[in-house]
Amino acid sequence: MTTKTLPMTDALQAYVIAHGTPPDEIVSDLIAETASTLPENAQMQVAPEQAALMTLLTRLVNARRAVEVGTFTGLSALAIARGLPADGQLICLDVSEEFTAVARRYWQRAGVDGRIDLRIGPAADSLRALPGEPHLDLAFIDADKISYPVYWGELVPRMRPGGLIVIDNVLRHGRVLAPQSEEDEAMVAFNQQVAADDRVDVVMLAIADGLTLARRR
Repeated sequence: MTTKTLPMTDALQAYVIAHGTPPDEIVSDLIAETASTLPENAQMQVAPEQAALMTLLTRLVNARRAVEVGTFTGLSALAIARGLPADGQLICLDVSEEFTAVARRYWQRAGVDGRIDLRIGPAADSLRALPGEPHLDLAFIDADKISYPVYWGELVPRMRPGGLIVIDNVLRHGRVLAPQSEEDEAMVAFNQQVAADDRVDVVMLAIADGLTLARRR
């Protein structure tokens, strides 16, 4: 089978970013602060083009109620919140007060903090506490990989028909083809689970470290 996907070099990524809606000063400052103050964890932040896509997807599905599992320093949440209407709400689930303290500052600076409800604690417990009926328009999963099946199991029944689940790191830097860790093995199994789930329509995209879009039927 002939592939049409190009390897993403640094130069090509810069070209991609330059030919979409570019990061504004707030996003650029958040990326820079995360890289300078949390260099060992900065890879946990979504890529700039991924953040732009998250805003666009939020608007495309007309999301009003969204959930994010795994917030880190808040770039993905900022992107989703910017795509919500003024009366929309994004529930962010994370376990780190340190990382999300950075996020809070940038959400306030961007004027979207009123749309974001940050809940600190185990995400599985927070998801189980949500109403059980289908009511979510958008969900983003970007947290510990071993628990992805748990988050998936709690989110899918809560998505309204046409709602969208976005899942990050599904390619594990290519290691899904040759797993090297428990997390890699878990992602391989999870990807198979999602592809076989007849409640959703699924496409996997080679953006950043791999992004799966799953639309609730």
